[in-house]
Amino acid sequence: MKEQIAQLIDAALSTLTANGTLPADITPNIQVENTRDKAHGDFASNIALTLAKPARRNPRELAQLLCDALPANASVEKTEIAGPGFINFFVSQASTFSVVGDILEQGDTFGRGAANSGPRMQVEFVSANPTGPLHVGHGRGAAYGATVADLLEAAGVEVEREYYVNDAGRQMNILAASVWLRYLEQHEQELAFPSNGYQGYYIRDIAHDLIKDHGDRFNRPVAEVFADIPADEPAGGDKEIHIDALIERAQQLLGDDYELVFDAGLNSILSDIREDLGEFGVNYQEWFSERSLTSSGDVSRALEQLEAKGYLYEQEGNIWFRSTDFGDDKDRVVKRANGQTTYFASDIAYHMNKFERGFDKVVNIWGADHHGYIARVKAAIQAMGYDPEKLEVRLVQFAILYRGSERVQMSTRSGSFVTLRELRNEVGNDACRFFYVTRKADQHMDFDLELAKTESKDNPVYYIQYAHARVCSVLRKLDSEGMAWDQAAGLASLERLESETEADLVKQLAKYPETLQHAALNFEPHVLANYLRDLAGDFHTWYNGHKLIIDDAELRNARLTLSVAVRQVLANGLKLLGVSAPEQM
Repeated sequence: MKEQIAQLIDAALSTLTANGTLPADITPNIQVENTRDKAHGDFASNIALTLAKPARRNPRELAQLLCDALPANASVEKTEIAGPGFINFFVSQASTFSVVGDILEQGDTFGRGAANSGPRMQVEFVSANPTGPLHVGHGRGAAYGATVADLLEAAGVEVEREYYVNDAGRQMNILAASVWLRYLEQHEQELAFPSNGYQGYYIRDIAHDLIKDHGDRFNRPVAEVFADIPADEPAGGDKEIHIDALIERAQQLLGDDYELVFDAGLNSILSDIREDLGEFGVNYQEWFSERSLTSSGDVSRALEQLEAKGYLYEQEGNIWFRSTDFGDDKDRVVKRANGQTTYFASDIAYHMNKFERGFDKVVNIWGADHHGYIARVKAAIQAMGYDPEKLEVRLVQFAILYRGSERVQMSTRSGSFVTLRELRNEVGNDACRFFYVTRKADQHMDFDLELAKTESKDNPVYYIQYAHARVCSVLRKLDSEGMAWDQAAGLASLERLESETEADLVKQLAKYPETLQHAALNFEPHVLANYLRDLAGDFHTWYNGHKLIIDDAELRNARLTLSVAVRQVLANGLKLLGVSAPEQM
């Protein structure tokens, strides 16, 4: 309907420019919005206000000229000029209720754009280091990223979902050293486990599997392992120097076998992450290995390109990237004096690789603690010759768990954090997926575990699912009483729906396509989540005030038709949020 009204306004403007009433060189930006007050009609446009100056007309005078020039249209019953020059449009009931037929005809595709009609985009999200199980913070990024990707796809964008596997670097070496030391402990050797090692019980599990697969192959005397190793922090030393020395010792003593220990930790945890995310309804087309950037030569090639363009320089043995030339607050090291490239060098190569794969836009979803990385990555993209505006970075704040008013501090399983799996096991996937996207991603969120399990209208996901289940329940009851819903008769009788709550419900249904588009193109799943809550609220209000199974067949079919349309939109929206639409509750 908004598009129809915009076309009517455009036609009126064409008439006024053709007859000389308005200058031929005006450039209108036609905007049509839903009105907030029913007394002001269904839709409103500020076109007279925005064109008043270039048209050299008083806004209300211009509004009247536009209203007089509007082509006749059966959908628009009348127009009114309000305030300084707003044009309010009152739409006929038949036009308003036509969306019900559209919903039933289009079904699962209602509100969606034409497939692959938009740009080709990559959405990279979660990408947690495979050094331990996913925690509740990763869960929010997973729910947000998966929903953003699904929304974009529904809006017509071609989307590829990617997980960047950080399978190289110091943290992975700390993991390998931690696994090996636990392996030695399980060979009945006593040792002081490093304070900077990975502490979780999952490390012991990986070590146990190493023994099952390789027996004593990696066993070395502890005295040899710790000989001349600098002291750890509890003994007055530096924990970073201590763990780095242990990594180097592991590599020396194990030789080529070090890679087997390294891969045992990586593969075990990555497999767990894949399984965890899959059970959460989060799947990827690509799991991209950081190590592949080095083996393929991408890191070297990226640095060579920057060198050729004059954006690298040497200082004190380190190679620096001139990121300040592109707005960053300081230059960044890409290769250390020892010849090792930095994590940032891999980041540069990774984004070069993304754009070489032909994406029109790449979306990175990062934790809020990565805010400082945005400027340097955009600087590198620009230096490589790509448009930095083609990179969209969205930050996700941490989720804080509460059980009622009490903050949940830790997990007995992991020792330091609540895992995503533990959260899912307690409240279920549906509550997790929905609660995670009810607030803007860059805002802190409090996740109330007790509320997520409550079967009441205070629990938004239950409230929405209950609306869907209610319609299914009515149809089952109808069948049990020997009656059937006649869709054609219902569509033909929609004019019988005369109450204000019915009109409100239909207008809410009509907002779904634009809500989906807004949520998708602005990367804001919370907009769709809030819409579904409002739609469910309007449905419950109407349902509680109107009987659906009545003797009047015409009115009964009309009300059932409206109910089924609501059920369809709820199901469509819940699916995009990764939430089920149950038929019974």
